[in-house]
Amino acid sequence: MIGRIRGTLLAKQPPELLVDVNGIGYELQAPMSTFFELPATGEPVTLVTHFHVREDAQILFGFLTEAERSLFRELLKVNGVGAKMALAILSGMNPAEFRVCVMNSDQAALVRLPGIGKKTAERLIVEMRDRVEGIDLPESADTGGPAASTQGEDPVAEATLALEALGYRPQEAARMAKKAAAPGLGSEQIIRMALKGAL
Repeated sequence: MIGRIRGTLLAKQPPELLVDVNGIGYELQAPMSTFFELPATGEPVTLVTHFHVREDAQILFGFLTEAERSLFRELLKVNGVGAKMALAILSGMNPAEFRVCVMNSDQAALVRLPGIGKKTAERLIVEMRDRVEGIDLPESADTGGPAASTQGEDPVAEATLALEALGYRPQEAARMAKKAAAPGLGSEQIIRMALKGAL
């Protein structure tokens, strides 16, 4: 089982990234809460990981903090929540925000996340109430700082594709990306603004 990797960040295109570890390139999927804090490509990075096996795929998920991985694993235990939905939840809110949401029974905030309906939101609040208390959160869970821009020809198109990968419908993803776009913003910043605008 792969629990942690340390290497050089070769590429990042939400939600996927590539890390070189002694000549071996590991493909991982990561939530936006991790993407926003990643170093620039070519820089060293350390990630805690979760190796997810299903019938048709084996996927390695990467997280910058133990809190993110712990929440991801607890979400997978909730009936009806798969890896893709857990990734979308962590992309829409960090562990501290999710804990506040659950403890305050903020069903409306959960329903605004892609793929989550009213019944799933209710289930998350009920089943995760005791579990979030056991997740060790860092003193500061702020992800509001500037994000490193992902270099690309069209940041709006990259942001749209990333939002689609997180579960938003194509038309909705395009609308969100265009609304959040501004001159000089990279795709990661557009994604951050789009996700904040959705909540």
